Amino acid sequence: MGGFVEAARMRVNRARGALKAAEEADDVYAATVAADELEDALRLAHEHGVDVEGEQ
Repeated sequence: MGGFVEAARMRVNRARGALKAAEEADDVYAATVAADELEDALRLAHEHGVDVEGEQ
């Protein structure tokens, strides 16, 4: 399960980074895509009990 946990955390971190970058660039489309990816990554992590709240 360790590989899955690490992959889930990396996906959440990448999505958070993409969302932040898109917001800083005032790119509405990229922010929307990144927000959707983050929502999906968080949903998957939570469904499998992966703690990502402290991840940044």
